[in-house]
Amino acid sequence: MKKRRAADIYIRFLELAEAVRGLPTLPQLDPLEERILAFVARIGQQGERLSVRDMMARQEFGAAATIHTRLKSMRKKGWIELIDTEDTRRKQIVLTDDALCHLERLSKAMLRATRA
Repeated sequence: MKKRRAADIYIRFLELAEAVRGLPTLPQLDPLEERILAFVARIGQQGERLSVRDMMARQEFGAAATIHTRLKSMRKKGWIELIDTEDTRRKQIVLTDDALCHLERLSKAMLRATRA
């Protein structure tokens, strides 16, 4: 039996992830929106809060106007929600149930890639 290399597992995961992305659950994200989704997911996993203002200050995602445009797009596509905080002028970014379901599918794809 041929021993699988780590690169083979990763390539298999990419193939499975592409299939998951092709499912008709939510509209597609552009590459920057995917990076933002991953960032929001990591912050949420850590139990931290992320406001729109905090996100717009993240220079690695581009100019504040670009981030704001992408957040509006992701909200319209159904990937994120903006919820009120104690200060009604600040909105917290959270993933929708559909976005969490998408991440669970990607997780399962990763597990399948390591077993195949």
